[in-house]
Amino acid sequence: MLILAIETSCDETSVAVVRGGREVLSNVIASQISKHMETGGVVPEVAAREHIKVMMPVLREAMEEANVGWDAIDAIAVTKEPGLIGSLIVGRITAAALAFAKDKPLIEVNHIHGHMYSTWLEADPRPQYPILVLTVSGGHNELVLMDGPGNFKLLAESVDDAAGEAYDKVARLLGLGYPGGPIIEERAKLGNPKAVKFPVALPQGKNFSFSGLKTAVLYYLKENEERLNDAGFVNDVAASFQEAVADALVKKLMRAVRAHEVKEVHLTGGVSANRFLRGRIEEELSHLAEAPLFRYPAKMSYCTDNAAMIAAAAFFLRKSIF
Repeated sequence: MLILAIETSCDETSVAVVRGGREVLSNVIASQISKHMETGGVVPEVAAREHIKVMMPVLREAMEEANVGWDAIDAIAVTKEPGLIGSLIVGRITAAALAFAKDKPLIEVNHIHGHMYSTWLEADPRPQYPILVLTVSGGHNELVLMDGPGNFKLLAESVDDAAGEAYDKVARLLGLGYPGGPIIEERAKLGNPKAVKFPVALPQGKNFSFSGLKTAVLYYLKENEERLNDAGFVNDVAASFQEAVADALVKKLMRAVRAHEVKEVHLTGGVSANRFLRGRIEEELSHLAEAPLFRYPAKMSYCTDNAAMIAAAAFFLRKSIF
């Protein structure tokens, strides 16, 4: 089954063609990072306008790269929610128009479900249920138990700031620019993760919380404002912050691993690109007598928002949708 998918939930315009939920024929992504650097974050109105500008060129490039005609496309998938309303509308209108014009079924996909299936792209061997999925992105944190296609049990979620959002805000406080994740990871490599002990909230039940950590960093920087021009100080704060985020995520994840018998553990979402977090999870799992298989997206381009993951989710969830 060949699916053309469109993803426009935030500030990436992406179109992909994927066969069988795993074989990526094309995955074109037009990023708006340079546009939003000026404001230090995504401006919804600007994002929507940029999607409109590049949608058709991205669509044409994806079809040309996949080297297929419209007759070969079996279905069209699109991100339905969550996301920026204006951005989502651009993608959904485009997908609906194509589905009507080309007489193809339209599959609407939840953006988080897309991230959850990003680890299935180019996966060999094919993942096996049950799977524990930790999704960590700019707008969402979710820990989900997957027992089968469409059979998801939410174990934990964000109650305030998501980890990726906290990365962006702390990077801004440190004067490092946007987006915060890659910059903080690079600066953290040069710093001491034990330099500052930032408090991390580990609420019981279905909760992740990073607003307190963000506030702790804010007050610490206010107390040490004169040191913000010291590269070593900034590196230490970045490393200590990254350590605190990883502690919160890994502790919650490992509780779930011990409570549920799963065959695999998957890390997805934009923050899954963070090599430090990957390493921490691998280390913790290695201490288990029978460790589940650990996976993260096969390529960095599958970590951030992309249409290939939407196509994968549409393929594997289609039986539970129709």
